[in-house]
Amino acid sequence: MAKKKEKRGIFNRALDAVSSRDEKAAAEEAQKAAERAEATADRAQDRASDEAAKRRAAEAKVREAEKLTAAAGAATKAAQAEALKAQIALKDAERRARMAELRAQGVQERAEREAEAKARTYIVKPGDSLSKIAKQVLGDAGRWPEILEANKDQISNPNMIRVGQELRLP
Repeated sequence: MAKKKEKRGIFNRALDAVSSRDEKAAAEEAQKAAERAEATADRAQDRASDEAAKRRAAEAKVREAEKLTAAAGAATKAAQAEALKAQIALKDAERRARMAELRAQGVQERAEREAEAKARTYIVKPGDSLSKIAKQVLGDAGRWPEILEANKDQISNPNMIRVGQELRLP
């Protein structure tokens, strides 16, 4: 009888080690996704910086065109046309910079949501049940209906979950 308890304890320790390994792997995958998103956001930020530099150059052109307009009475119409072009270029650069900023922000937010979603999943293992998973992950076997509710699109019978099935956790 004592040997059975000892073997069961060893099995439970092994199961705990496997679960920890799976959780560590999920955390590492989430970290990698976050790093990829951060690199993408950095590239978008670089593009936004480039657009800001173009905007500053366009502002300088506007100022120069305005000086020419004041100094040259005969060339007023040509200078005004240049000023208008520079203003249009400025508005376009501002619009592109803002779009790049919004894209970078969206990429970052999406990556954070994906990383969070990846960290809040569980892969079903042999011998698992919703109550065992609830006990292990949520700390209370009685919370299994929450897991069922979060996965009602893929679980029709709570007594029949499949090994390898990826469940969302509440």
